[in-house]
Amino acid sequence: MILFLLAQAAAPALAPPADPGLAARYEKCLDLATDAPDQAIAEAGAWSNGGYFARQCRGMAYANLERWAAAASEFTAAAQEAEVARDARAARYWAQAGNAWIAGSEPAKARAALDAALASGALDGLSLGEARFDRARALVLLGDQKAARLDIDAALKTASADPLLWLASATLARRTGDLVRAKADAIEAYKRSSDDPAVLLEIGNIAYAAGDRAGAASAWRETISRRPGSDQARLAEERLQALGEAGDKPKPPEER
Repeated sequence: MILFLLAQAAAPALAPPADPGLAARYEKCLDLATDAPDQAIAEAGAWSNGGYFARQCRGMAYANLERWAAAASEFTAAAQEAEVARDARAARYWAQAGNAWIAGSEPAKARAALDAALASGALDGLSLGEARFDRARALVLLGDQKAARLDIDAALKTASADPLLWLASATLARRTGDLVRAKADAIEAYKRSSDDPAVLLEIGNIAYAAGDRAGAASAWRETISRRPGSDQARLAEERLQALGEAGDKPKPPEER
């Protein structure tokens, strides 16, 4: 769910319907999708002339309930209906479907939806960068690191303000053995989100991969102190414990 919500927060808002009445109902539905998703599902279902706006709202509500398959299905239906209407919003709906499929651990379906979003040519700026980032994440899950690198590099051209993108780039570089790139991209992630425990954890992973045990230990300790009790803090504790055992090389957390 966090992945989906972060992506939606980063992407620019979709334009509301041109009709004032439809726009008001759309905004109401989206508010309900955040604050009372069950009510939003009912509201969207009762919106007889809502079309793809109602479907997109229902998708957002399902996402907030972590019902990923249902969310992705609604976004897909919204995209298909928007394409029939020749509405450029279709590309963003495909991107939302892809993001929901990633959150639901369905990378192949995510890639197909994101391929459709990117093939439309309707995305630009931050929306384009975030869609490429999402497809890169799907490609990593599918084991295609080479294609993922191409998408991440392309995404950095239009979404470089996103610290998660730099973090993903650093992690991928470490996994493929490019520690110079990994260090440089981790620094960029840190500049943009210095208190993010995921960034600090990865800095430790990169330091360890480079043979800098002291640097790794320092970064992992900072991960724990910055966000005690978090998943990243727990993983950092595991790394530190393994670091103290002779000959026991800790594995990066995302590869366990």
